[in-house]
Amino acid sequence: MRTHHILSVAQTLALTLASSGAALAQGYDEQPPAAEENYIEFKLDRSPGIVRDGCLPHASGKVRVTAQGPVEVMDVELEGLPANIELDAFVIQVPNAPFGMSWYQGDIETNEYGHAKARFIGRFHIETFVIAPGVAPAPVVHHEPTKDAAENPAIAPIHTYHIGIWFNSADDAKAAYCSDFVTPFNGEHRAGVQVFNTASYPDDAGPLSLLK
Repeated sequence: MRTHHILSVAQTLALTLASSGAALAQGYDEQPPAAEENYIEFKLDRSPGIVRDGCLPHASGKVRVTAQGPVEVMDVELEGLPANIELDAFVIQVPNAPFGMSWYQGDIETNEYGHAKARFIGRFHIETFVIAPGVAPAPVVHHEPTKDAAENPAIAPIHTYHIGIWFNSADDAKAAYCSDFVTPFNGEHRAGVQVFNTASYPDDAGPLSLLK
């Protein structure tokens, strides 16, 4: 479902806290940022796999991240895709395989023209990171095709400044003449291949690092 009302900063913070930082995906109407230093814009690149396979030659995407007090609003717009499919958006450590630490943001749906807009609310700037001070048990929800880990590795803070977007379905990828390789990049760990990323930026300096 998509909503079209605008969240206030207070509502945004309350919603973010209630969902433990989970992102919201919904349709949006573009709004100009209040001040230039409060936002960044960047394009999404076709992933090497689909470029190699020659699929989706007209696919393109762009992202705007706007600071909204204690959170950021990420607006994603995609074009040149198959009609009426779902994709999955992630914040990732490096743009291409092996991707590193990856954080599931939510789903993006294309319309009948292969165009999509989505909005995610969370922390998308220079302080975006993951951390695991120690090993702890983790719920094992899925067992195949990729089994969930029963515990996490201990890691120091790792900043995640790149964006990756995957086919939600390997069947949708195959229908678009892309590889039908199955990846774990959706909620059921049954996604298709990566469609977009931010590989035009260095591995250790993805575009989210530009918003201070």
